[in-house]
Amino acid sequence: MTALAFSLPDRRRLLGMAVPFIAVIGSMIVGLLLIAASGKDVPDAIEAFMDGAFGSAFAIGASINRAVALSLVGLGFILAFRANLTNVGGEGQIAVGGIAATALGLWPPIANLPLGLAVIVPLLGGTLAGAFWGGIAGFMKVRFGTNEVISTLLLGFVALLLVYWCVQSTALLRQPQTSSATLPESLPIADAVKLPGLTGNSESPLHIGLVICLLLAIATAIVLQRSTFGLRLRAIGLNELAVRRAGMPGGILLVVALAIAGAFGGLAGAIMLQGEQYYLKTGFSSGYGFDGLVVGLLSRGSTVGVLAGALFFGFLRSGGISMEIMAQVPAALTLVIQGLIVIAVAGSVILVEKLQGGR
Repeated sequence: MTALAFSLPDRRRLLGMAVPFIAVIGSMIVGLLLIAASGKDVPDAIEAFMDGAFGSAFAIGASINRAVALSLVGLGFILAFRANLTNVGGEGQIAVGGIAATALGLWPPIANLPLGLAVIVPLLGGTLAGAFWGGIAGFMKVRFGTNEVISTLLLGFVALLLVYWCVQSTALLRQPQTSSATLPESLPIADAVKLPGLTGNSESPLHIGLVICLLLAIATAIVLQRSTFGLRLRAIGLNELAVRRAGMPGGILLVVALAIAGAFGGLAGAIMLQGEQYYLKTGFSSGYGFDGLVVGLLSRGSTVGVLAGALFFGFLRSGGISMEIMAQVPAALTLVIQGLIVIAVAGSVILVEKLQGGR
């Protein structure tokens, strides 16, 4: 009886690891079959994927940088979700964070700031812009009862249009037009504003955004698990009416939760701008907000789950881009394969919960 008691938790942990792994492998096999059906060479596609994800110091660094942005959006999602709020506006929060970081990065006095402030100030600007954007949705929910799913989603579209406006107008952030061929994008930010590299290897683009992300992940875990604020978020998520009757400022908590979630997204946008892209252009957020939402959903509220999922999707995105370029796999097919993997992982999580609940 004792042996059985010890074996059941082990079996459940094994089940929790094995089912998602099998689901991912199965979805990848289906993806390879789709590549073969499209007439592309499967070995070439696999080689291109591996080269793009793991083939060099540059590929690994770029994949981890992508994971940083996804992690930040995912961390913001699980923090808001603790209060039973669903933040689907990561894309817009990334966009306004990128706008703010660009505006500050192109302002000449910022580049002359000492002690690393030239890097820090645009990061803070992007963070505050994202917090403001998320806070709008929180205010609308508390003041007017607007569903945060709708408000954060629609605010995301507004933010993307703001990016378009900024890079199309020379009165805002568009680079000076010297000819009709001048691209609708901002000037590149100054070198002093760019995030410092982390490895000392000139071939690797890995930057200190990784350190920032890990520190924030630790802080988020502590806040959610061991702080009064985290307990209050959980309480309002379980029963908002009881929280209000207990005298806690429920409305303020909701606004703050969505503002913090937006701050994570805005910081992700600033890091993307200062760490990799260096100039603002239409579509610079590249779907990271929606991928980060998936990371947050699949993490089941765990900061470790967010980091693991972000790494997986970061390398998956890098490999997918390489398959498009090197193996000529259609972009639409790459997105279909990524979607299959997401569905497989999500379905496996539900299956594991049902199987474990039935024991």
